[in-house]
Amino acid sequence: MEPNFDLFGHPVREGFGNRGRPPYEPTEKDRNKVKLLLALGWANQRIANALGVSPATLKRYFRADMRERDAMRDRLDARRFEIALEQANAGNVTALRELGAMIDRNDRMSIEASMGRGRDEDKTSEKVGKKIVDEQRAHAADADLMAELESEAAQNARH
Repeated sequence: MEPNFDLFGHPVREGFGNRGRPPYEPTEKDRNKVKLLLALGWANQRIANALGVSPATLKRYFRADMRERDAMRDRLDARRFEIALEQANAGNVTALRELGAMIDRNDRMSIEASMGRGRDEDKTSEKVGKKIVDEQRAHAADADLMAELESEAAQNARH
């Protein structure tokens, strides 16, 4: 029997719409789609919607892929570099230009990350607890109050 396909070209599982739940059988195409969508930063709910499954089913069958969420973007970018390099080595001038642009973007991101990291380290060293912040605010309020009282006293002394 030939499989049925929905509007978007996805195969309709046998028994779908009937009583009971049809068993989900992940395919390599589904695994690749999950990896791509993870690389693009999609949330679990959106990925589950794209596959036509529930978030629980997504977690059950793609748990290993979901754990590597952060690495997926790096893998995608690395693959793009590989393809651009292969095409540039084959003599494709457009691929050579694109490879240069990709390298420039990568260098900018590295520089921005290193500059940002320095600022974050400064922020963490300056971080203080709530009690210390409250004490500092109280001292500042005391100083403001004392300055206001002294200025009133000086004005009253003049009159």
